[in-house]
Amino acid sequence: MSNMIQFVANHDDLSTDKGFQFKFYCDKCRNGHMSRFLPNKIGIAGELMRAAGSLFGGHFYDAGTAAYHVQRAIGGKAHDDALETAVQEGKTYFKQCTRCGHWVCPDVCWNHRAGLCEDCAPDEHEELAAQQRQAAREQIHTKTREQDYTQNLDFLGTASLAQCPNCQSKLAAGQKFCPSCGTPSAAAQPRGKFCGDCGAEVKPGQKFCAECGSKQ
Repeated sequence: MSNMIQFVANHDDLSTDKGFQFKFYCDKCRNGHMSRFLPNKIGIAGELMRAAGSLFGGHFYDAGTAAYHVQRAIGGKAHDDALETAVQEGKTYFKQCTRCGHWVCPDVCWNHRAGLCEDCAPDEHEELAAQQRQAAREQIHTKTREQDYTQNLDFLGTASLAQCPNCQSKLAAGQKFCPSCGTPSAAAQPRGKFCGDCGAEVKPGQKFCAECGSKQ
C-alpha cells in the first residue's frame, strides 16, 4: 500500500472475487491506464465455499459472516500484492514531475523538453497559441459590442410603411419613384401653396383660396 503514496492520487479498484485489476488516472487530465487482470488464485475457492456455507447453510444472522468471507476472498495479502504489481506496471505509463510530484500522462501533460509536467513548465507553442486565441476572442467581443447593429431598426414602429399607389409595392422612406413600376410616390408630389392673404393652404390646381377667396 505504501506504493500508492508515491503514485497517482486517484485510482479505481476494479477487483472482484475472480481477480484483481486497477485503473490509475493522470493527476492533471485524468487520462487513465488499466492494469492487467490478475486472477485470484490464493485461497479464493476456500473462502467462497465458506461464504456460501455461511449464507445458505446457516441462519439469517450468518449473512454478516458470509460477507466477511467474500471480503477476505477479494482482499488480504493477495490483493495487496496485486496492487503493488499494478502500481509498478502503471509507473511505466506515467511521468513524475520532480517539481510538484504529480504523476502525469506523457502524451498530453508532460513537457519533454523541460522534463517537467505542463503545469510547472507549460509548452511555449501551446501557451502562445492559447493566449492568442483568448486575446482574439476578447477583441472580437469588444469590437462587436462597440458596433451598433440596431440603428436602422424601428423598435417603436414609428416609421411609415409607404406603398406605391399604382402597384402597392413597399417603398423605402424618401423614395420618390416606385422601383417596380416607376410611379411617382407621395414624396415626389409637389407640395401645396399657401394663400398670400390669409395663409391657408392652397392645394394644387386651386385658382382661388378656399378660405378667403383670394386669387392665387
